Amino acid sequence: MASIVFVNRAGRVSGAEVVLLRLIQAARERGDQVRVISPVGVLADRLPEDVAHVEIDELDLGGASGVARVLALGTLARRWIRAAAVIRRNVGAHDVVVVNSLLALPAARFARLRQGVSWLVHDTIDEAKQRAMVKIGRPAIRRAVAVSPPTAAPVQQLGLDVSVSPLGVDIPGVRAQRETSSQPVIGIMGVITPWKGHQVLLQALTHVPEVRCEVAGSAFHADADYLAELQRFSDAELDGRVRFLGHVDPVATVLNWDILVNASTSPEAGPIVALEAMSVGVPVIATDHGGSSWLLRDGAGVLVPVGDAEALGAAITRVLENPSGVAEMVERAYERVCAVHDAQRAFPAMLDALLPDLRRELTR
Repeated sequence: MASIVFVNRAGRVSGAEVVLLRLIQAARERGDQVRVISPVGVLADRLPEDVAHVEIDELDLGGASGVARVLALGTLARRWIRAAAVIRRNVGAHDVVVVNSLLALPAARFARLRQGVSWLVHDTIDEAKQRAMVKIGRPAIRRAVAVSPPTAAPVQQLGLDVSVSPLGVDIPGVRAQRETSSQPVIGIMGVITPWKGHQVLLQALTHVPEVRCEVAGSAFHADADYLAELQRFSDAELDGRVRFLGHVDPVATVLNWDILVNASTSPEAGPIVALEAMSVGVPVIATDHGGSSWLLRDGAGVLVPVGDAEALGAAITRVLENPSGVAEMVERAYERVCAVHDAQRAFPAMLDALLPDLRRELTR
């Protein structure tokens, strides 16, 4: 039985936190003891009763820019130091520490834990500020595990050994029914923030007048203006064809869509929502970078250039007009999910990838 401490930078729940909750479930099912160090919020509220929670401050820049960003960096540095003190007080010599967030790595380094930490890599490192976080945290990292090969590659380029342990989803056992509709539904799901590419999809839909769109997910406070901008564009340019759904049951919602679009303008490690669509036979169109390129390789989905609204619109039209080709594509995608991304195997395997070397080191 292991004693595992997960460290997370945020109290909210998005893709990385969904994975964290599944890892906690896998650890508890095999009898491991689990604690979580994170800010208060939805994540802490969702923890099982037998999982202890220790509070730290939010470890992010809060969307600041310009002079405000410089000030925010100073605040973040102080928060790293305070978080490091919390980690040091709450981690024993035989605990295994798993850092679930890039922005929590500096705090882990400043905690100066003898055993170091495992880092679960959710971010596809493509910016200087991300590389800086890795360089700060690197002395603490004993093991890095990435959730896809495109996410592993930039970490390897920074000189770290990294293994790959793919994400998983539950396979519901139900499949979307492909029916001809006079007004097909195109869906996009996830946190509403600029890099997720909602604006690219809405622009694309100006070229595809016969479809409706559903936007599932909500915006964090810092992105409230962006959400309002999307709503104004939808009202002005898309004639009421767009519905903003807020929080939803992911699989139940995707089952009602004719196509799932992932239009991210920055590379994602997963994305989990694409796997969820693949698991129920809904075709996926995504931007050709990061984890999306890997998940949809070899014809398991449709890939389009990043930020190209016209190409995205054309891809939507092609998918809607080619039902026989879509049937082959979604079957290929479903087979891939069953073979590689079944949650019942994926998350226990990911936990094993994060822990075994550290377990041997701690029992020497």
